[in-house]
Amino acid sequence: MSAARDGRALRGAVLAVLGIGVIGPIIAGLALTARAAFGLLPAIGSTEAGLAPWAQLLALPGIATSVKVTLFTGLGSTALSLTLALAIAAGLRDRLARGGAARLLTPLLAVPHAALAIGLAFVLAPSGWIARVLAPLLGLVRPPDIALVGDPWGVALLLGLTIKETPFLLLMILSALTQIPLRQQLAAGQSLGYGRAAVWLKIIVPQLWPLIRLPVMVVLAYGLSTVDMGLILGPSTPPVLAVALTRLFFSPDTAALLPASAGALAQVALVLAAFGLVLATERAIRGLGLAWIRRGGRGRGIALAARIVAAGGRALLALGLLAMLALVVWSLAWRWPWPAALPQSWSLKAWTGAGPGLGRALAASLWLAVATTSLSLALAIAWLEGEDRARLGRAGWAQGLIYLPLLVPQIAFLYGLNVLFLRLGLSGGYAAVIWAQSLFVFPYVMIALSDPWRALDPRLSRAAASLGAGPWRRLFTVKLPVLLMPILTAAAIGVAVSVAQYLPTLFIGAGRIATLTTEAVTLSSASDRRVTGVYASLQAGLPLAGYGAALMIPALVHRNRRGLKGARS
Repeated sequence: MSAARDGRALRGAVLAVLGIGVIGPIIAGLALTARAAFGLLPAIGSTEAGLAPWAQLLALPGIATSVKVTLFTGLGSTALSLTLALAIAAGLRDRLARGGAARLLTPLLAVPHAALAIGLAFVLAPSGWIARVLAPLLGLVRPPDIALVGDPWGVALLLGLTIKETPFLLLMILSALTQIPLRQQLAAGQSLGYGRAAVWLKIIVPQLWPLIRLPVMVVLAYGLSTVDMGLILGPSTPPVLAVALTRLFFSPDTAALLPASAGALAQVALVLAAFGLVLATERAIRGLGLAWIRRGGRGRGIALAARIVAAGGRALLALGLLAMLALVVWSLAWRWPWPAALPQSWSLKAWTGAGPGLGRALAASLWLAVATTSLSLALAIAWLEGEDRARLGRAGWAQGLIYLPLLVPQIAFLYGLNVLFLRLGLSGGYAAVIWAQSLFVFPYVMIALSDPWRALDPRLSRAAASLGAGPWRRLFTVKLPVLLMPILTAAAIGVAVSVAQYLPTLFIGAGRIATLTTEAVTLSSASDRRVTGVYASLQAGLPLAGYGAALMIPALVHRNRRGLKGARS
């Protein structure tokens, strides 16, 4: 009974910390943004509530086009990512375990959105890698006058979002498949004459969808509210809605804060409407799917379509890897005339000549990543340990609590959160940025750690308890060593998420804290691709180093396990 009471107390303490430190700031930020959206911002002399900010928002040039492009890129990239991820997962053989897939997907999972966008711009630009390779074949003597990056409809942005989110959804699908008797159901369906693709669509996907609905909505929320990728790959006149609002928030004219706040609430409404569209589409597909299943067709014709879609998905993932390679090549290139496919001369001058700014940005990124990941990991372990001691299962409300920071558009509450931090005297410092980044790092760390933790064999703890070990000793001598690999993997994910944070660092840091991400996004519009490649390569390298450490440290710690096992045998 005392262990259960301790578990409930521990979990209650963690919930209190999350309520005050995560949910509270989001609600407070939304409330302060909403006040400004309706004209209440005494700091700039606006003390009368009204709809004037909304009228100013609607009067902004190109606002309707911004909304259209936002919907096109957000909805389109989510639908495309989900389709490609399902097709790739359907084509994977059972011998490819989740761990193997994770290792294959690690480069694209680890690379921050901004770094991938910069690399993709290097590949797709009129003078980029693809144009250089095709120039001799097409007889091009100069770069083509085609807007491949920053096109008016945001096709490059849609492509970048799809490349970045497909590996994430694929990993979520492979994780969900462990909860489904996949082999038995595939074998049963195929024994009735259905093709593998038909069994996948008619039997497996309907069971998968409830398990991946929340991750899909996270991808949708990000796609509709991205700022860093929108600045690099999206159109500029007018930009996507989140970029337009960011420019308003940082406008020298403080009166622009009012329509910007109204636009932030409109961004929330846009995301909620998209969620509603997803649920309505789910109902419609459910009805059509039942009718399709009742027809009894074996669906052999869809196998070819599934293979084509899966091949397209693999091609896009390869394009993402090419974009990452382009970062490194440009950072080392010295002379690269058109239309040469590779640089004529190489140099480290871009790295050595970057100046002290690169070192400061690297140090700031490392410090923020270590602090936010450590804090998030401690909270996640305390939450899960409290569940174990209290003998509590996974609660639906807890899952919603974890996902909440990922479902609310950042632009909607970060301004209000910055106002709150200003009143508390925290804005512009490292403590505030660590707090703000933890809002987004903790959910990913918790998601990554929860399944391995709950899958741990409870007999290990019971055996330790029978030998007289208390709950804290069992935690530190049994659970944490056994779960070293999942814990380090969750930490690597936390580092990747922290390094990728652009908007929280920009808002809460008040422009005083320069990280690799903020500098890389700023440099992406500059003319020197070499310096941009240096910052983006280092930005992508930090998360990859974290993943590498997560793989190597357990191997080093347990390097003698095989030898001991052989000696005993």
